[in-house]
Amino acid sequence: MPEQSAFDRAIATHESGPHTRTGEFTDDWLIGHAVNGGVALAMAGSALAAELGGTGHPDPFVISAYYLAASSPGPVTVHTETVRTGRQVATGEVSLWQDGPEGEPVQKVRALATYGSLDSLPDDVRTAAEPPPMPGPEDCTKALDAPAEAIRGVNILHQLDLRIDPATAGWAVGRPSGRGQLRGWLRMPDGREPDPYLLLMAVDAMPPVAFDLGVTGWAPTVELTAHVRARPAPGWLQIVTSSRNLAGGFLEEDADVWDSTGRLVAQARQLARVPG
Repeated sequence: MPEQSAFDRAIATHESGPHTRTGEFTDDWLIGHAVNGGVALAMAGSALAAELGGTGHPDPFVISAYYLAASSPGPVTVHTETVRTGRQVATGEVSLWQDGPEGEPVQKVRALATYGSLDSLPDDVRTAAEPPPMPGPEDCTKALDAPAEAIRGVNILHQLDLRIDPATAGWAVGRPSGRGQLRGWLRMPDGREPDPYLLLMAVDAMPPVAFDLGVTGWAPTVELTAHVRARPAPGWLQIVTSSRNLAGGFLEEDADVWDSTGRLVAQARQLARVPG
């Protein structure tokens, strides 16, 4: 039996009671002191799939998550609930909890999601969304090759093969473009191929787009809504993140993800808080 991938271990949960599962975050997926929001979203999405799996709706179509507090390394308790089941989709709710400083339960993430079957969707595609022209992965900058001060404490980068289009990497050497866009390629270094749960992580895998606006520091996610549009083909994922508005200490960040065939497979928008 093949060894489980690092990502699958990171988001794994196990049934511990009615509508309750347990998992664990490790420090491998930290950005600073907090677990990456996309990893938390993928754990929530995977746990909810276990709740809704018997309904015939195995795949996340859309999930909207509110990040109530930063997730940290350690045990996680996941509560799931089936809200409604229909013929084409099912809706569920999921929340992640961890112990606080005094041992009290603290809700870290709460999400509402709709699931269905990606394999049952019609194969018509009518879109104006196309992946932007950019160098191939071999000609892009490995995120781990950024200056040490730019990636200090970003443990998650050691778990990803993330490559940034040099045209959008000026922020790493103190020359942000101010356009508010980052472009890159993503795959897992252990060969794990993309699936809907990896897409939930991928929409939050890029460095904060605020970096290209000249704002550095941790940009915690307040809310993130991800749409999974299709089951991704094997191979590299192409990711573009952008922002049109930073105001009042908050910015929106949009993410588009294409698979190796050039099909748009995921979209997301999040609201993030930026350093003052």
